[in-house]
Amino acid sequence: MADCADVLVIGGGPAALCISSELHRRGVLVEGIAPNSVEAPWPNTYGIWAKELELLGLEHLLEHRWSNTVSFYGAGGSDSEDQPTPHGMDYGLFDRQKLQEHWLGYCQGMTWHQDRVERIELQGAVTSVHCASGLQLMARVVIDASGHRSSHIRRPDQGPVAGQAAYGVVGRFSKPPVDPGRFVLMDFRCDHLTAEQRNEPPTFLYAMDFGDGVFFVEETSLALAPAVSEAVLKQRLTQRLANADVEITEVMEVEHCLFPMNLPLPDFNQPLVAFGGAASMVHPASGYMLGALLRRGPGLADALAAALKQQPRLGSADLARLGWQALWPWELVLRHRLFQFGLGRLMGFDEQLLRRHFTSFFQLPQEEWSGFLTNTLPLPRLMGVMLRLFAISPWDVRRGLVLGAPAKSS
Repeated sequence: MADCADVLVIGGGPAALCISSELHRRGVLVEGIAPNSVEAPWPNTYGIWAKELELLGLEHLLEHRWSNTVSFYGAGGSDSEDQPTPHGMDYGLFDRQKLQEHWLGYCQGMTWHQDRVERIELQGAVTSVHCASGLQLMARVVIDASGHRSSHIRRPDQGPVAGQAAYGVVGRFSKPPVDPGRFVLMDFRCDHLTAEQRNEPPTFLYAMDFGDGVFFVEETSLALAPAVSEAVLKQRLTQRLANADVEITEVMEVEHCLFPMNLPLPDFNQPLVAFGGAASMVHPASGYMLGALLRRGPGLADALAAALKQQPRLGSADLARLGWQALWPWELVLRHRLFQFGLGRLMGFDEQLLRRHFTSFFQLPQEEWSGFLTNTLPLPRLMGVMLRLFAISPWDVRRGLVLGAPAKSS
């Protein structure tokens, strides 16, 4: 198979660099293709619970880390409702450049093609990838890590896809928008909203102190179909800051965020593999994915590297089948379905129910709620945690989890 790579990875973001680095480290002949330079800066911030990186020995990849981590679930109007819920666990933001360089360092010697993939087709035992420039590449198997918008991955149509949306600003402010040294996971307080807005889909503040007078504030919506518009999120963030008598004095960076939370799992019978957003690896309940890339990339790379070395006659379809089995074993599929079921219920909750739900959720032992948010609990343990959460939830939240939220009166 002259001029034929073992694996061709499509994409140049975190998922593509992660799986490319894992394969290259295992001696696999891997090539990459992306529309932009793989050294181009990434636009979005990536958060993670610090414990996830500690377990992997990668905590040095954090740019910021907070021990004062809290949420607010009050609606305002009383001192008790304005009290924070402490999480007692460190949270961090990746240093995007360090993370990128970490993976690129393990990709040294790889060939990267800057081009756009137009068509992928099976040609006997190998796969042919046709690019916009006219370039044609061959590989024993293709991994699409180009993101959830990929048109090359087949997946069933299960109705509207819910999106989590956010609009954020990194900058300086007339006074601190959150307490200095603090990270706020979710601030659902809504005393800045009008009565009409309180009947609309709820949003919350995700915010943190970067130090040196710089803060990041982001108005965020949980998953909805259709997603909350950026215009609404920007307006609500403006209202929230104004209500606290806070003005933005310098905009250093603006973040626009929209990604699917309940994307159906791909068709595992197709002759190419996906990784990252294209493989529906976004956690349906929390929206996190970077930890999953770091934990699951090595398993996929191990499976493909072993098959490529030990079974040189295997074609693309068989290699892809082994890849899907390694990436999505049955237990992870079942866990994914449980999370999607829960997300479907929460999407119907109004602001009051959501606040009551999260108040109960963070009453769980830290090991349980953190394992739920990171998808690191074995299936039996996950089911036990969900039952425990149901047991400690208020009756109206329990009703919503079983029957769905009651219809709103007009």
